[in-house]
Amino acid sequence: MELILQLFLSFAKVGLFCIGGGYASLPLIQEEVVTRFAWMSMNEFVDIFTISQMTPGPIGINAATFVGSKVAGIPGSVAATAGFVFPSVVIVLLLGYLYYRYGSVGPIRGVLNALRPAVVALIANAGIGILLLALWNCEEAPVSLAQTDWPGVFIFVVSLAAIRCKFGTIKTLAASGVLALILFLALGITPP
Repeated sequence: MELILQLFLSFAKVGLFCIGGGYASLPLIQEEVVTRFAWMSMNEFVDIFTISQMTPGPIGINAATFVGSKVAGIPGSVAATAGFVFPSVVIVLLLGYLYYRYGSVGPIRGVLNALRPAVVALIANAGIGILLLALWNCEEAPVSLAQTDWPGVFIFVVSLAAIRCKFGTIKTLAASGVLALILFLALGITPP
């Protein structure tokens, strides 16, 4: 029961401070799950993030559900998901009321505009951490060319180009999976 409460409180803390949506919550989830409680390794966390990307629904809620399930089964997934959602529901109700009532006031507008760069920084931090792990199998810089996963770099560049050309997220994910399979089967290239 203590673990269930710990999951609820950890994800409630993440839900309380994850301004900017699911991607902005990733560094906070990582801090709780990998660093603070060591419920899983960084590799497991990246796997959870990947699964959360592929399943329907918001990424933060999906990650909370998967982490809770891995740590404490179904009760853990319910506790983590409820913890993640609870602060958001309360905050949205409160902010909705305040915005409806005072949204045109200058200082409120200023606070909302000031939060945007912080959200971009949170998302960029999560992206860089995942990029380092995906292409160099390390959690922080510096990286070396010897550690580089060149097939991964190739798939990353092709996927980035496909997204920039508006190929579509689902098509890009499917194509990158097929490309990785071709590299593995036809060329015998395996990830490091």
